[in-house]
Amino acid sequence: MRLSSIKLSGFKSFVDPTNFQVPGQLVGVVGPNGCGKSNIIDAVRWVLGESKASELRGESMQDVIFNGSTHRKPAGRASVELVFDNNEGKASGQWGQYAEIAVKRTLTRDGTSTYYINGQPVRRRDIQDIFLGTGLGPRAYAIIGQGMISRIIESRPEELRVFLEEAAGVSKYKERRRETENRLHDTRENLLRVEDILRELNNNLEKLEGQAAVATKFHQLQSDQDEKQKLLWLLRKTEAQNEQARYFREMEQAQNDLEEQTAKLRNVELTLEQMRQAHFAVGDRLHQAQGHLYQTNSEIGSLEAQIKFVIESRTRLQQQIGALTAQRDQWAQQAEEYAGQVAEAEINLEELSARVEEARMLAEQKAELLPVLEQEWREAQTKSTESRARIMQAQQQLELESAHQRNASNILAGLATRKERLQQEKGGLAMPDSSHLANLKMQLEEKQQSLEEQNMMLEEAMEQQPKLEEERQAAQAAVQSESAATHQLEARLNALRQLQERVQTEGKITPWLQKHELNELPRLWQKLDIEEGWETALEAVLRERTSALQVSNIEWAKHFFSDAPPAKLALFAPAVAASADASAASGADGVPLRPFIDLLRLNDPGLRGVLQDWLHNVFLADDNASAFAARGTLPAGACFVTKQGHIITQSSVRFYAADDEQAGMLGRQHEIDNITKQLRAQSMLAEEARSRAVRADAALGNHSRLLTELRAKVQSLTSSVHTLQLEVVKLSEIEARFNQRSNQIETDLAEIAAQEEEQMQVKLESEEKFEQLDMELGNLQGEHEDGQTAFMAKEQRLADAREALRELERKAQEAEFAEKSGRSRIDELRRSIATATAQVAQVGESLQAGQLELEGLEAGTANEGLQDLLDRRTQQERALADARHELDQITQQLRQFEDARMQGERSLQPQRDKITEMQLKEQAARLNQEQFAQQLAEVQADEAALAEKLHPDMKASYLQGEVTRLTNAIAALGAVNLAALDELATASERKNFLDSQNRDLTEAIATLEDAITKIDKETRDLLQDTFDRVNQSFSELFPILFGGGQAKLIMTGEEILDSGVQVMAQPPGKKNATIHLLSGGEKALTATALVFSMFRLNPAPFCLLDEVDAPLDDANTERFCRMVKRMSDQTQFLFISHNKIAMEMANQLIGVTMQEQGVSRIVAVDMESAASFATEAQAA
Repeated sequence: MRLSSIKLSGFKSFVDPTNFQVPGQLVGVVGPNGCGKSNIIDAVRWVLGESKASELRGESMQDVIFNGSTHRKPAGRASVELVFDNNEGKASGQWGQYAEIAVKRTLTRDGTSTYYINGQPVRRRDIQDIFLGTGLGPRAYAIIGQGMISRIIESRPEELRVFLEEAAGVSKYKERRRETENRLHDTRENLLRVEDILRELNNNLEKLEGQAAVATKFHQLQSDQDEKQKLLWLLRKTEAQNEQARYFREMEQAQNDLEEQTAKLRNVELTLEQMRQAHFAVGDRLHQAQGHLYQTNSEIGSLEAQIKFVIESRTRLQQQIGALTAQRDQWAQQAEEYAGQVAEAEINLEELSARVEEARMLAEQKAELLPVLEQEWREAQTKSTESRARIMQAQQQLELESAHQRNASNILAGLATRKERLQQEKGGLAMPDSSHLANLKMQLEEKQQSLEEQNMMLEEAMEQQPKLEEERQAAQAAVQSESAATHQLEARLNALRQLQERVQTEGKITPWLQKHELNELPRLWQKLDIEEGWETALEAVLRERTSALQVSNIEWAKHFFSDAPPAKLALFAPAVAASADASAASGADGVPLRPFIDLLRLNDPGLRGVLQDWLHNVFLADDNASAFAARGTLPAGACFVTKQGHIITQSSVRFYAADDEQAGMLGRQHEIDNITKQLRAQSMLAEEARSRAVRADAALGNHSRLLTELRAKVQSLTSSVHTLQLEVVKLSEIEARFNQRSNQIETDLAEIAAQEEEQMQVKLESEEKFEQLDMELGNLQGEHEDGQTAFMAKEQRLADAREALRELERKAQEAEFAEKSGRSRIDELRRSIATATAQVAQVGESLQAGQLELEGLEAGTANEGLQDLLDRRTQQERALADARHELDQITQQLRQFEDARMQGERSLQPQRDKITEMQLKEQAARLNQEQFAQQLAEVQADEAALAEKLHPDMKASYLQGEVTRLTNAIAALGAVNLAALDELATASERKNFLDSQNRDLTEAIATLEDAITKIDKETRDLLQDTFDRVNQSFSELFPILFGGGQAKLIMTGEEILDSGVQVMAQPPGKKNATIHLLSGGEKALTATALVFSMFRLNPAPFCLLDEVDAPLDDANTERFCRMVKRMSDQTQFLFISHNKIAMEMANQLIGVTMQEQGVSRIVAVDMESAASFATEAQAA
């Protein structure tokens, strides 16, 4: 892969688009000072991803944009493009398939930086990946600018190692290692999260196990309760069945008793019924007698009324006979009048019959003419219809052509509107702002670069986080430890103090002391200070006097003899101390004895006097054996006391033992004092630990806030990058849509033009056809009008004939109707005559009947019948009285039997009530049995299995008690998490999954660590091999460039991955200790030898040299040039020089001039001009 050309536009002094061709392997760039030659080197460095303005000899990245001159305005953007020839396919990655690779970078004034590869927007990292490990890059060894030679040779060992890594091509290994470390870090964080979840899950599992145990117990209790409840239901069902059977038997017995009593009652009712029948028979006879009497009375009344009616009827009949006679005469007169009207109507009927016959004959004659007229009319109608159809067809064709014309016009109008709209849309299409898109891409690159930097800072901060957390945990552990120690001391101190206080306040003597107001007096032990370890001995000697109360005057004690205390009590008053020799003594063998009082540290003289009195002749013994051995040396009345409290005299030994809580008070007080001192010291330690913990928390909090801020920045930058990416994609799509829409509009306009031409042709053809059809329609309409006139005349003749026929038919119908009316009139008159004749006959008959009835109305016979009826009524009244007497007797007997029946009915009611009661009880038992059976059925109980568990001696009360007990036991469990078992199973399953994930993460960490180890090993081997080969090449090239001498590279550390590289060079004849003692030219040659050594190992595609030969003399320059020529076989060189010797080695020379102030241009250069430039430069 070789460099073909460099295209610059708006970059520094190259304001105009400039195509800098690089045709060969050795290309020299010449020109006067300040003409912009080094800007070419800066352009290459910038397009390869340089982001530090100082490396480009500027203060900010915007300084690379042309800033204007005397005659030119500042440029808005800078653009540099490198074109590479990749015919050999040596480029790495996806771009290796292209024969030519163009790498481009643009920058606008608003800071938008954009990278391109073959016209496609890419990231800065994508460009760096292409040249990764090739020696090319913004700060790699293949681009050597002004002053870089001295910087290389004077670099620190750590900085020089970077060039060695680039030569070794380990950049990709470092990148892989960094990615592996990131994955390792993420995996460890995931492992920590999984472990946290596992810890929390284990805690939850413990809770769930407890809840599951409760739930299991709940289910067990509930199962027992269900079983006992089912047994209870089954037992109660059985009891209900038994009760139902018992009640049913009792009910049957009661029904039998009821039936027996009912049978007796039926006998009484039968007799009663017989008596009722007899009563009814007598009553019937009574009623019959009464009926006869009533009938006789009625007949008597009827005869009396009949006699009265005969008299009244004769008068009425005489009146009716007169009226009927008048009515008969009237009907006879009407019959004569109807007969005269019938004769007149028959004459009129003959005339109407003649008129009807005449009208019929005229109508038949007129009807015979109608078929001929109708045929003529139909023929005329057919001709008219055909002509109308031809006219309609012509009109339809004419309308169709008119529609074609309108359609063509509408289409043309629509096409015109669409054409106008498309033209307006074409004119209104906004050209996308490509510069804004480029700015966005540049901003995206800068945001991505900032995001990478923030991610690095975040990673560094996250690496410090565990250390700070460990420090905080250590500080918190120290706080907890010191706090625990403090709490232990405080607990011990409080316990001792409470014991001391309880010993003082409890006991039988406390009420006595309160009674005499002595409970507030100081105790002796509170004033004693004895050497540590002898507290028990002092208590053994003083015994109850250890808690003696101090009074101001011992005279008080005499008042208590009458009211002695209920327990041992000692009172003392301060006394004058004896002389120092008073308690000193010597043994019988002259050996001095040490008084016990010497162990006390007393500042109160009065108290010392009391204790000297109490401790007189009490001496110390170091141990029991020595005291026992020396007891014979004791003076009379003296004793030894040991630390254990044992008292030894000449003739006795008293062993000490604590007999109550009063014992050990001095020891406890001494321990209280010691613990109080320890507590103060421990409190200081705890406070110091808390201070350290607070500082650790503060440091961790500050670091956490820093992490939060960094994460927020990373998140913000990520969001910004995402937003910019979306905006870039959006603008790119807008640009694509603009181009697509513009092309579509052009295509649509061309289609519209073709459619307009086509529709114009259609419209012209339709207009011609429309004129032709219009003429044909005029002719057809003329013919139709003539035919229509003939049709109308024939239709009028037919209508007139039909109207005449209808008039004749109407007249015939009128004549027939008149004839029918005449006949009806005759029939009606005849019926009236018959009616009048019948009425005359009927009235005559009524008149005759009235006369006969009048003759038959006589009153004599009725008077004779009346006397007979009166005699019969007297006999009937006697028979009625006899019947009433018999009825009274039967009624009395009937009442007696009715009372007997009522008594029998009343005796049946208690039995019925008992049966009803039995029925209710049987029904209740049956309902209970059904209820319990239903409950058993609802729970799907196996009654056969339950019956086997149901013992004969098992009672319902026992089962009910068991159910109640189990219910209370379930209630005692409280709130039960019934889902605990499922949750426990789920949690266990999740724990197994997390355990598996934990194992997987642990294995992944081990794998990643192995990968890092493998990468480190490969990197170490590659670096070591590269170091050895570069060192070998460096030691070979150095003598060539210097004509002798020696040089080598030295590792500054044991680990090659971390150690630096130091250059040791000694030109011929020099024994300098460091490279800093060399001259500028020697340093330049040494650095050149080092760079070329790297080139020999890993040749870069091209190398840029910016006045590297400036510090060299002619001899060194010639050696330098020979070296460059040899290396140009593998590497393309583009060098800037003012040296004539260096110019001579170039295959091509390119000149840079600045004829216009501030603007660089490329010019053709010949060797003579180059030589003159070199001479002038050297002279200057």
